[in-house]
Amino acid sequence: MKNLLKGLFSAPYQLVLVVTFSTIAVLTITIGAWVISRTIGDYLTVAMNERIDRDMHLAQVFYNQRLAKVEEISGRIAIDSLVIENVHELFDGNHHSYQQILQQIHNNLFMTEMGGNYLVFVQNRSGDLLAGANVLMENGQLQALEPTKEWESLEVIESATDKGIRITSTEVIPYTFLDKAGIAEQARIAIYHTPKAAPELVDPREQTDGLALISVSLLKSSSNEIIGTVTTLHLLNNDFTLVDKIKDLAGVDSATIFLGDLRISTNVLTIEGDRAIGTRVSEEVSQVIFGEEREFIGKAFVVVEDYITRYDPIRNHSGEIVGILYVGSKQASFQRLINTFNQRILLVALGMVLLTIIITTPVSLYVTWPLRQLKSLVAANERVAKGDMSVRVPVLNRGEIGMLERSFNSMLDTLQATQDQLIQTEKLASIGQLAAGVAHELNNPLGTILLYSDILMNEIPQNSSHKKDLEIIVNETKRCKWIVSSLLEFARHNQVFAQPTELNDLILYVMEVEGKHYEMENIEFWIELDPNLPKIEVDPAQIQQILFNLIENAVEALPEGGKIFIRTRNQPSDMITIEIEDTGVGIPADKLSLLFKPFYTTKPLGKGTGLGLAIVYGIIKLHRGQITVSSEVSKGTTFTIQLPIKHISIDNASQIPGFWEQYNP
Repeated sequence: MKNLLKGLFSAPYQLVLVVTFSTIAVLTITIGAWVISRTIGDYLTVAMNERIDRDMHLAQVFYNQRLAKVEEISGRIAIDSLVIENVHELFDGNHHSYQQILQQIHNNLFMTEMGGNYLVFVQNRSGDLLAGANVLMENGQLQALEPTKEWESLEVIESATDKGIRITSTEVIPYTFLDKAGIAEQARIAIYHTPKAAPELVDPREQTDGLALISVSLLKSSSNEIIGTVTTLHLLNNDFTLVDKIKDLAGVDSATIFLGDLRISTNVLTIEGDRAIGTRVSEEVSQVIFGEEREFIGKAFVVVEDYITRYDPIRNHSGEIVGILYVGSKQASFQRLINTFNQRILLVALGMVLLTIIITTPVSLYVTWPLRQLKSLVAANERVAKGDMSVRVPVLNRGEIGMLERSFNSMLDTLQATQDQLIQTEKLASIGQLAAGVAHELNNPLGTILLYSDILMNEIPQNSSHKKDLEIIVNETKRCKWIVSSLLEFARHNQVFAQPTELNDLILYVMEVEGKHYEMENIEFWIELDPNLPKIEVDPAQIQQILFNLIENAVEALPEGGKIFIRTRNQPSDMITIEIEDTGVGIPADKLSLLFKPFYTTKPLGKGTGLGLAIVYGIIKLHRGQITVSSEVSKGTTFTIQLPIKHISIDNASQIPGFWEQYNP
C-alpha cells in the first residue's frame, strides 16, 4: 500500500492537486445538494399547501351543494299547489289532508338524489306542527310526525317568518327539539379525551345539541299572505355521507365537520381504526377559529398525529361561528417524500465526491507529466475546441502518453458517429425517467385488475349481460399496460408491429369505449367513415392510442359541450386520411408550432404531462405518416393524419428523416 501511494503521489504537488480538486468538489457538491434539497423541500411545501387549498375548495363545494339540496326540498314543497291546498283544508278541519301533505313530502324528497337522514315539517304562523316526517333516504323509510300545538320553535324559523324571506344555513339544533322530532339519539355523541385539546368545551351545547343544514321556506296563500313555513333539516351528527363523499369524489385524504370544537362527522380514524367521533380539535386551532375568527392553515395535531390541515369556520344565519369544516393530509406521508428526496440527493452527492477523488488521482498524474510531451495533444485539443474534427495527433510516445494520443485519435474517429446518439439520449432522458416511474407505480395494480377481471370472465355465464362489460375491462386494462410499456419503448428506439387492420372497425371500437365516458357531457360525436376504405398495415394498439389521445383532447376543448367529427377517406390513393375535428375553444396561432414538443401543454397544472401529442407525433412518424393541425380560436381545431397503406419497415426512430428535429427546443 505504501509503495502504491508512493507511485500515485510521486511528487508533492500531485497530492496537492488531488486534495485541492477533491476539496473543491466536496464544497461544490455539498452546497449544490443543500440548495437542491431546500428547493425541492420548498417546492413540495408549496405544492402541499396548494393541494390543501384545493381540497378545502372542493369540500366547500360539496358542503354548499348539500346545503342547496336542502334548500331545494323546502322550496319545492313550499310552492307545491297540493301542499298549499291541503294546508288550507287542515285549517278547515279536514284531517285527510294530513296524509296528502305527507305524500307530497315523500314525493319531493325522493326526487332528489341525496344520502343521509332528513326531517321535513310544515308549521302554521303560530308555530303549530301541521305535518312532518323523518326520512331515511337509503331505504326510503318515512316516519310521520303527529300534528301538535306543542311543537318547539327554532330561532331561524322565527327569523325567516319575521323577515318574510327564505333562510338556508347551518344551525345548532337544541336537544329538546331533536327529542320531539325523534332524532335525539342520532345527535348524541360521547366526548372522548383528546391530546392537545382545550381544557373546556368551546360551546357547552356540544354535549347535547346537534348541528344541521336547515332551510326554511315561506308557505304563502294565493293572495301572497304568509300562512306558514316549510322546514327541511339534515342532521350532521353521526351522518358520514357528506364527509365520505368529499373524500371519495374530491380525492381528499380526510374531512371532518365540527360542532364547536367537537368532531360530529369525520373519516379521520383513531389508533384502533374507528372514526374519531367525539374527539376534539387541538387548542391551537380552536384559538384561531373561535378566538381570532379566521381560518387555520398549516400543521396541526389531529387525534393521534400531525396533519397538514386547513380549518374554515362554519357560521349560522346570524354570522356566529357554530362549527368548523376541516380537510387534511397526514404530515408523515409528506415528510417521507421529503426524506426520500434528501436521501437520494445525499447518495448522489457522496457518489459524485467519490467519483471525483477516483478521477482526480490519475488526472493529476497526466497533468504533472512533462508538459513537452503534451504540447501536440494540447494543440490538437485547441483545434478540436474550435470545431476542426479532422485533426489527428501523431503517436510519437510510448507508454501512457502514447496510449492517450491513440485514445484521443480514436475518440475523434468515433465522436461524429456518437453525436446523434448523445443528442437522442439527452432529449429522451426526461421521458425515460417518467416512463420508468409510471411503469413501477402502475404495472402491479394493473396486473391485479387484469387477474381479477379474467377470473370474473371465466366464472360468469357466457350469456351474462356483464360478459361484454368484463371483456371491455380486460381489453382496456391490457391497453393500459401496453401504454406503460410503449412509453418506455418510445424512449428506446420504439418499433412498429404492423398488421393488416380495418381502420373503420378500430375507430368504431374506440368510440364504443370512449362514448360511454362522455354520455353525460353534452357532446355529440359525428362519425363519417369511408365504407370503401382498404385495409391498412399499421400497429393497431399504437393507432388506438393515437385515437384515444386526440379524442380526449377534443373533449377537453369542449367544456360547455359541442360536436366532435371523426372522418376517414382514401386520399391520396396510396394513403388513408383521418380527421378529428372539434367545435371547441381552439388554439392560438402562436401555440400551434409547440403542440408536439415533449412536456409542452396548455392544460392547467396537474391536468396533463405534455407527453400525449409528442407520443402521437412519434407513433405517426414511425408509421412514415404525417400529422398536421389547424385551429381557430373559439371555433375549433382539426387534426389531420395521413398514413401509408403499405407499411415501410424502420429499425428505429433515428432512421426517420426529420424525426428528432420536431423535438428541438
